Amino acid sequence: MKRRYFLQGAGGALGAIALSQWDLARQGDRLGHLLAQPTPRKLALLVGINRYPLGISPLRGCVTDVEMQRQLLVHRFGFNPQDILTLTDENATRENLLTAFESHLIDQAQPGDIVVFHFSGHGALVRDPDPIPLPQDPRYQGVQGYNGTLVPYDGRLNPQATEVNDIMGKTLFLLMSALKTDQVTVMLDSCHSGGGTRGDIRFRAIESRFGAGYSDPSEQELMTQETWMSRLDLSPAELKQRRTQGIAKGVAIGSAQANQLAADASFGRGSGRFFAGAFTYGVTRYLWQQPGSLPLERVFVDLSRSARDVANSSGIQQAPVFAVAPGSDHDQQPLYFLTPPTPPAEAVVLAEENGEISFWLGGVSSQSLEAFEEGAVFAAIDAQGQELAQIEQTRREGLRGYGVVQGEARSLPQAGLLLRERVRGVPPDLSLRLGLDPSLADDLNEMRSLLQQIRQVDPVPLDSGETPHFLIGRMTRIAQAAAFEQGSRDIAALASIGLFTRGLIPIPQSFGQPNESIAAAANRLVPRFQLLLAGQILGSVLNSDTSNLNLEVQVEVAQSNQTLARGGTRGGRDLVVQQREHDLNSLPSGSEVLIQVTNHEDRDLYVSLLAIGSSGRITVLYPNDWDAPEEAARLVSGQSLTAPEHEGHRNTQRDYCRNPSEEFHLCLTGRGYVEILTIASTRPLREALRVIARIAADTGIARRAPLSLGDEDSLNVVETLLGDIDRHTRGDIEVRTTRNAVDVNQMAALSTMIEIIDP
Repeated sequence: MKRRYFLQGAGGALGAIALSQWDLARQGDRLGHLLAQPTPRKLALLVGINRYPLGISPLRGCVTDVEMQRQLLVHRFGFNPQDILTLTDENATRENLLTAFESHLIDQAQPGDIVVFHFSGHGALVRDPDPIPLPQDPRYQGVQGYNGTLVPYDGRLNPQATEVNDIMGKTLFLLMSALKTDQVTVMLDSCHSGGGTRGDIRFRAIESRFGAGYSDPSEQELMTQETWMSRLDLSPAELKQRRTQGIAKGVAIGSAQANQLAADASFGRGSGRFFAGAFTYGVTRYLWQQPGSLPLERVFVDLSRSARDVANSSGIQQAPVFAVAPGSDHDQQPLYFLTPPTPPAEAVVLAEENGEISFWLGGVSSQSLEAFEEGAVFAAIDAQGQELAQIEQTRREGLRGYGVVQGEARSLPQAGLLLRERVRGVPPDLSLRLGLDPSLADDLNEMRSLLQQIRQVDPVPLDSGETPHFLIGRMTRIAQAAAFEQGSRDIAALASIGLFTRGLIPIPQSFGQPNESIAAAANRLVPRFQLLLAGQILGSVLNSDTSNLNLEVQVEVAQSNQTLARGGTRGGRDLVVQQREHDLNSLPSGSEVLIQVTNHEDRDLYVSLLAIGSSGRITVLYPNDWDAPEEAARLVSGQSLTAPEHEGHRNTQRDYCRNPSEEFHLCLTGRGYVEILTIASTRPLREALRVIARIAADTGIARRAPLSLGDEDSLNVVETLLGDIDRHTRGDIEVRTTRNAVDVNQMAALSTMIEIIDP
């Protein structure tokens, strides 16, 4: 697929410019060159629309997207706040948006300046009077002859009109062409492939009101295009030729491919709950924590992998897309064409009032939000990354945290000072939040009552103040269609009761028979609840972006010795650059993988490897010497281990997955996802290892064989593991929180997600 089609059909608003999906074939290890030079000015226009007029479904996270971008640009990329213009809700009218683009960006930007335009809101499709040709590809089915649009606040004020006042991709192309600089980044978090709500997720698209077809652009929109074509001295034929070649200038980034949905999702719980675009949240969080010299092409490999992690937990398939100006080297430039002048961090101080510090938690992962409600400890750092003070968090409201300075500090941290995670506080009473899907109908209250009696299960209504981890409900035709779209081969019967992701994707092997009673279904699912809760606890301690341990993990395809994934912790980033050399960590069923862990610390580490399948089941891959698990887990300084352990692990001439041997080989079968979790600690995870060894003895598992944990065993092992980590943390520093404390200087937890596809 060629990049010149990037913005015509994908990602909704990305259909806004002339689309193509990003091409991984040219990805590679081309780091550290072609970095942008300092520029005299950095300008940004940020648009977010939650509240549309009556008749258009409201969104909830678009204004948060604007704030996330603003905080990132100011505190990580050095933008002057006065050079950032924001338009939200009723201020983001068509006229205001077009006027702001011209006066703030086109009129002010000079050659070499940095320009950022971000839009979060609804997208749509309109008929294009002079469309460019699109590839013959399933992703573009049904959109030939149409152009993606941005829907401003007043784009659909007349519900009876067959014309709409959206801003077409063609118009955005002309506006970008008028900029005097080519260091332009356009980021669009919207879609056009489907709107409405699915499960707990809303989508940023407006469905057509006109039957099978789409609306026409307004006369006002066509006049705008005529005006800009005249000002740029472009004929219709020249404009079409340029649009066919690719985007106008710089870089265009979209939240989803042409046939995918852009999620407007909720995160957190209680007063800490907030809404945001799943894509914008992922991008901004990543940029807070990553070194600034990575080229755009490499950044998108990481982001796509992260998107698949999110898809695995939410059930929403949303892969970002990007395009660069034809003939440019922009894919080898850093994102925003800037190397951040500040070190990576998780938060930034906003203000101090009466001894309380407020800070923006832009770099905290959605998986670990509950560990940053209270009890977390942050280190305030200077421009060189040196620690100046420590702040203990006392509460969180959305992405705004509050805390107090620990111990003696020469002065209170000032606004703009960056904060890095030192200790996170994982709640000791984490529960599995289950959203009650409306498909339960008259049985909803009975299901709620039964779930309330189950330990560590918390039933929550949809659209309550809590973000569910999963949904419980009956299988519907809509859910069956969603499962079919995801490639599921085992689709449960209509009306059967089971579990869904937040995006209403059925969780395999969780459904019973259609005539099953509510009580029987709740009782049958108890073991699965424990398994899923264990996975949530493990997710809360993942810290590869923040751990100071110097650890490297590499996953290889055994048949070819090809590196599938290679990554490290923040502590090893000078030595280990994360890279993924395979197509988004996808492997055909029947593939064999090997895991190699290298200890680059100057001290021994204790390492465990877990595999988590798509059903949630946990398997202990390492250590697997059940006679001496503690010593087996030790990884000597400077040494590496390879798992599974067997003499033939480098034999590429034999396919062990189809020709089994007595030795254990890690073979990926079926369809779905498997997660490889690497946990390293400076001290033995003694109690957890004892529990694992006892389970191995009770089950009679052979030495050097993997141990598949039962549902109850999984939760027991994970909770014991968390207790070990907490004790190690408290043995080194003073921690006053009643939560389980996880010290980034003592523990590292890295995740590698692999998608298993058809061979």
